[in-house]
Amino acid sequence: MMAIRYILFDLDGTLLPMDQGEFLKLYFGEMAKKMAPMGYDPKELVQAIWRGTAAMIANDGNCFNELRFWQALRERFGDRVDRDFSVMDSFYEKEFDCARAACGYDAAAVETVRALKQRGYCVALATNPVFPAVATRKRISWAGFSLEDFALVTTYENSTYSKPSSGYYAEVAARLGAKPEECLMVGNDISDDMPAAEIGMKVFLLTNCLIAKEGISPDRYPNGGFAELMRYIESLEDESVG
Repeated sequence: MMAIRYILFDLDGTLLPMDQGEFLKLYFGEMAKKMAPMGYDPKELVQAIWRGTAAMIANDGNCFNELRFWQALRERFGDRVDRDFSVMDSFYEKEFDCARAACGYDAAAVETVRALKQRGYCVALATNPVFPAVATRKRISWAGFSLEDFALVTTYENSTYSKPSSGYYAEVAARLGAKPEECLMVGNDISDDMPAAEIGMKVFLLTNCLIAKEGISPDRYPNGGFAELMRYIESLEDESVG
């Protein structure tokens, strides 16, 4: 068995505890409030953001997710989105902080990442790259981390696929210089995170903020909290030695 050398963590609901519904409500509400004075109808803006997100999720590796997102917004609002880009971008530096109210903090997450790095693992942040870097940096800080804590952080500027595409996981492995069999993907969303197994990665389902479609049992995957994750990694270490 090939030894695991790379640990990939999801962010939202994994390292960053989150009420996803409340997060989206706060996020979209403040974004709409920011852009309304510039003539953007709140409902249409939110619909356009969702269309842009869908375009990034469907991305096939031919361009960065950022381009897919802004193409979708231009299709709805025309060239004025280019004029207003800086205003939208500035939202993430200030008003986006409102969404922190929907998030928690888990000291066990910080301790686990620190312990894994001390044990020699390369730790990457494999968060779905549908946010710009500035928004990702903010969420990382809410969770108690900095960009420097991770060997790689995926954002919409540097990724050409999104979850749940197996292409996303292959892209992450390639950028780390890793073979999929050397990677363990840790995430809380069965539909988005567990497809890493399709390309040969090991997976662990963190159940603290579990997202699972009805009828899909978490028990089909190694699962639990951070303590169980560490025990699972230790079992993989024993298997690779044996």
